[in-house]
Order: sequence, then structure tokens, then C-alpha cells
Amino acid sequence: MFPNLGMSELILILVIALVVFGPRKLPEVGKSFGRTLNEFRKASLSNISEVSSATKDVKEEIQKVTEVVQNKS
Repeated sequence: MFPNLGMSELILILVIALVVFGPRKLPEVGKSFGRTLNEFRKASLSNISEVSSATKDVKEEIQKVTEVVQNKS
């Protein structure tokens, strides 16, 4: 997910988060962040399925129009 971040960068981010939020608040922040990512993933998958469905519908209509045009020729 974060291909440009190495282990040292991740440790630095975790240390900064620990200093900013404190040891008691950090699990809550992590849980909230995880929920947010999960909701974002669900919304993205929903949008992808909607686009796929619309693409399928368009392809079907194009096929129908192509058949009508070929039958009239």
C-alpha cells in the first residue's frame, strides 16, 4: 500500500504518532483510522461495481445497435 515507505520511515511515523496522541489515545486513533480505510475501500468497490455494470449495459446496447444496422444493410 505504501511502496515508497521503508521500515525506518514507518517507525518514525509511529513514534511521532505516539508522541502526539500519547499511549492511551493511540489505539483509539488506530482503530478510527482502520475504520476509515475500510469504509473508503467499501465505497471504492461499490463505485467499481457500478462502473462495471454501466459498461456492461453500454456494451449490450452497442451490440443491439450493431445488429440492427447489419440487418438493415
